[in-house]
Amino acid sequence: MKTVEIKVSGRVQGVGFRACIKRIATNLGVGGEAMNLPDGQVLITATADPVVLDKFVSMLYGCPRVIIRDIIQQEVPHAAYPEFTIQRGSYQYST
Repeated sequence: MKTVEIKVSGRVQGVGFRACIKRIATNLGVGGEAMNLPDGQVLITATADPVVLDKFVSMLYGCPRVIIRDIIQQEVPHAAYPEFTIQRGSYQYST
């Protein structure tokens, strides 16, 4: 199992992106969470087998009404999630 943080930029807020992320994650058995960032990006934390995570990231491009400009992915310490959730509000992300 591997845990990654994924920052997605583009037209990704106000278009149902987090709900689409949750559907994809649930279908693939990925645990984690997605939240909007104050700068207009979406932050995803996801845990799964590395092959499944690769498929998960590639499927994000298929979300309707979303225009992905950039995806930045980095591995983070493993975290276990019982399911995939959508977090409300903004997360203070330090770059």
